[in-house]
Amino acid sequence: MNELDYRITLRAWLIDRLERHPKALRIPSGRLDIFIVRDFLDWRDCNDLIALIDADREPSKLLAPIEDPEFRTSESSNLDPYDEAVIRVEGKMTDLMGIDPVQGETIQGQRYAIGQQFKPHFDFFHEGEPYWEDMHKSGGQRTWTAMVFLNDVEGGGQTFFEQAAVKVTPRRGNLLTWNNMNESGQPNSYAIHQGMPVLAGTKYIITKWYRERPWTFTDTAAY
Repeated sequence: MNELDYRITLRAWLIDRLERHPKALRIPSGRLDIFIVRDFLDWRDCNDLIALIDADREPSKLLAPIEDPEFRTSESSNLDPYDEAVIRVEGKMTDLMGIDPVQGETIQGQRYAIGQQFKPHFDFFHEGEPYWEDMHKSGGQRTWTAMVFLNDVEGGGQTFFEQAAVKVTPRRGNLLTWNNMNESGQPNSYAIHQGMPVLAGTKYIITKWYRERPWTFTDTAAY
């Protein structure tokens, strides 16, 4: 199966899988395959992950340089895959998504303080960019994204898909997942999204990206 056929097949298979999950709800959008799973992680999982993020966070990076210094102002941490809490959460994500774990990148934790944000961006790779050769070798295109909110946020911090008219408020333990590809297996322009500025409190999330082939670590800074 070539990569394009894989993306199309994965879309149909995973939509069917999520629609049959008792806690998964498809968010109405004719432009984007997007689901929310309520209470996916419990308080223990969330607290353990928050502690790991706080212990190892640093300014978030970008895959390609951008002139705007306010484009991504959060802090991030690539979580230790051998930590007990991470292993526990990885297992839950594998059980939900059903994608072979070797295709998943390391879980990344992110922390947003008041005023911090991530302006509109795509999770898929732009195949005309200089970084694409490395990304293609290390697992290819990012197909699906799975994000979990680790705490309630006092104000702001929504994940906003403007082109798809979907805005999701952070709620502790809820998982949000979407397909970065469209029905033809091509990068979906409606998957553009942003982490809106936090207005009060602090926002913690984890993000896991799935590739179309087994993922291998590279030194290239990823977002």
